[in-house]
Amino acid sequence: MRIVLLVLILAATPVFADTPRDFLNRYEKEAGAAGNPTRGGQFFVKRHGGEWSCSSCHTENPTVAGRHAKTDKPIKPLAPVANAERFTDTAKVDKWFRRNCNDVLSRECSASEKADLLAFLIGQK
Repeated sequence: MRIVLLVLILAATPVFADTPRDFLNRYEKEAGAAGNPTRGGQFFVKRHGGEWSCSSCHTENPTVAGRHAKTDKPIKPLAPVANAERFTDTAKVDKWFRRNCNDVLSRECSASEKADLLAFLIGQK
């Protein structure tokens, strides 16, 4: 009986998702500096010596939907103000930063780059 009660209590306990601000705080702590939205915006549109930039797929306006540059698959808006699901799941955030940074930079993004980019995206209206 006690086990059943414990299971019911745990099942009814809300699970809180991370927020974009939680991720920003995490990257700022790792970088040892505050995210800079101006640098983040510049990073977002820059090609970094390769074929793609973040904006190649997410458009120069991250509050609107984009399309994958290679597959043409639709992509929901990247800015949290336009897509409440963005930056709320640690596994997804880590996966997509790793994959997209590799595509754009041919390496993983630094904590500072992530903080700057997230500061830019959170600042979108």
